[in-house]
Amino acid sequence: MPKHTDDSAPSGDTLKELRLGRGLTQEQLAERAGTSLGVVKKLERGGTARMESYHALARALGVRTSRLFEPAGPHSSTRTDDDNIDLMPLRQALAPAVTFTGCLRVGSPDPEPDLTRLRATATDMGLAYRRDDYGRVAELLPSLVRAAHDAVDHFAGAPQHGEALRLRSNVLQMAGRYLTQVRAYDLAHTALRDAVQDAVHVDDKGAVAGAVYQLGWLLMRQGRLDEAEQVSIATADAVEPRIYQATGASLGAWGKLLVHASAAAARNNRDQEAREMLRLGRAAGVALGGGQAVEASSWGRFDWRTVAFQGIENQLVARRPDRVLGLSARLPAPKDKKERLFMRRHLLDVAQAHVMLRHLDEATGVLWSLRNETPEWLRHQRMAADTFRDIIRTSKRARLSPQHRDLAAFFGPE
Repeated sequence: MPKHTDDSAPSGDTLKELRLGRGLTQEQLAERAGTSLGVVKKLERGGTARMESYHALARALGVRTSRLFEPAGPHSSTRTDDDNIDLMPLRQALAPAVTFTGCLRVGSPDPEPDLTRLRATATDMGLAYRRDDYGRVAELLPSLVRAAHDAVDHFAGAPQHGEALRLRSNVLQMAGRYLTQVRAYDLAHTALRDAVQDAVHVDDKGAVAGAVYQLGWLLMRQGRLDEAEQVSIATADAVEPRIYQATGASLGAWGKLLVHASAAAARNNRDQEAREMLRLGRAAGVALGGGQAVEASSWGRFDWRTVAFQGIENQLVARRPDRVLGLSARLPAPKDKKERLFMRRHLLDVAQAHVMLRHLDEATGVLWSLRNETPEWLRHQRMAADTFRDIIRTSKRARLSPQHRDLAAFFGPE
């Protein structure tokens, strides 16, 4: 799997201008933000850092995190073509070349697309994604996307056209989800944009909500926090159900959008808005009772714990590790492996909070457990790798333990 880099980077000039406008030295800003002087110097020279560093600096400056991000020029460093080569079949399917007569499709379409077979293949791919079988997903996606395009074209004007559009929207959502996971952001945006358009065309609010949920996740990873919050809120308003008459699916879609809006607002130093979105999301969780809404190929799972996890994550963004651990301790222990997997992203927040409090053995233990339980997923979590490197940098050990050596080999060089 190729390495991918974020497509957005903050302007060093913007950071310097804001710092000087507040009469701060680089040392004073670093101290206020709880980060190192080296990070401030690096960013003002046009370098990059973790998103968490941008949050902390923006909070110290009293601005939205998005204020630090401005349109940048071409990359100053040379990038390889590895991602273009490895993703070539999927790139050809999602963003085909265009000629005078339309899109240039690779391969010959089936004479009569079989929508039942395509739905079964899409279901298989969704299950593979849930199992973290990204190799299987990468294998299925290009041909499935092409087949979905062919089906939409074949049934144009026929009664099956709406069904074909719904199927393609579903396939494109899964493509966008996978591509965001492997950090092929521009290609993911193409897939999700087209998924939204297909869902709107057939007036499927549930599919629109699912595609926008994925888009919000992508926008947050790119640092486009204002847009992530806005698209999530606008779509949540459009699909808001009547709480006590709603289906589980509609409650789940609405709740997940509100949770994403809260995540974006928290990262953008809009704490009041983040709390308000969580309050609304909690209503969706309460309406589900002890149940769980699941949409495997779209927004995943939602229940009251989804809201609780996001509230804890917001505390981490605000650099309150004691609150993270205190709130996490109140959650019921997972009853089985399935529940443990549901909370794995939350466990990365717990590990990071332990590092912030210098509980390095506890943080290592969390990563070690995830390494054994869900290695393929963990391999693509940049936060996990960053947390491990924080452990090593903070540790006073003269020699690495066997666990540390195993994790170092797993995450690879920085």
